[in-house]
Amino acid sequence: MRILLIEDQIPLIKALRQGLEEEGFAVDTATDGEEGDAKARTTPYDVIVLDIQLPKVDGLTLLKRWRAGGINTHVLMLTARGTTEDKIAGLNSGADDYLTKPFELDELLARLRALIRRGHQKKDPFIRVHDLTIDTAARSVSRGTKKVSLTPREYALLEFLAFHAGTVVTRTMIWEHLYDEYDENTSNVVDVYIRYLRNKIDKGFENALIMTKWGEGYMLRGPDDLGTAAEEPAAETAKAEKPKKK
Repeated sequence: MRILLIEDQIPLIKALRQGLEEEGFAVDTATDGEEGDAKARTTPYDVIVLDIQLPKVDGLTLLKRWRAGGINTHVLMLTARGTTEDKIAGLNSGADDYLTKPFELDELLARLRALIRRGHQKKDPFIRVHDLTIDTAARSVSRGTKKVSLTPREYALLEFLAFHAGTVVTRTMIWEHLYDEYDENTSNVVDVYIRYLRNKIDKGFENALIMTKWGEGYMLRGPDDLGTAAEEPAAETAKAEKPKKK
């Protein structure tokens, strides 16, 4: 999932970005309110992590502008001020959650995952699609009785498909949510990771779950979609580039 981190403390940005990327998040950053505002208005982020005290435009002002302008992206506010008044001001301005510095990375990760589930109307940390089970808290996957080992990028792609199970997602949608502004891969890499997932999720099972919709995109089968074989774009994936290492 793709996160926008708006924070003016460079060491904190670097540490948080590294920790989030190791957990499979795509992370864009901004160091002042104006830069953060421009990015928030042009990219469909899953969550924005927003510091209150920012140069140029403060976090509360940004948040009020976004909500007034119809931007409904979930926002987790960060602040060094932990008073009740500050928390109330943030929540009343439209924040979805609040975290006071200093904090542990694990707590930030748990709150981000909860906000992402909320964005997809999923309260249960377990996503179940037929015999596929995804534990979004532990980031573990199993199909039937088989544990499936995935890389962070493979897991992020599977989770995105699972959140939209039964619905076609385009390559553009996948790219916008799984790759950050610094990524040097081309959009063709999506086809490569779909093939990786098929080999790990579908290979050896009677019913394939990952489908290709010609000219549209990809889909993880919904509850009523079992019964037909998944379409495999052989010519297309044959041309797909191998992902570059970051």
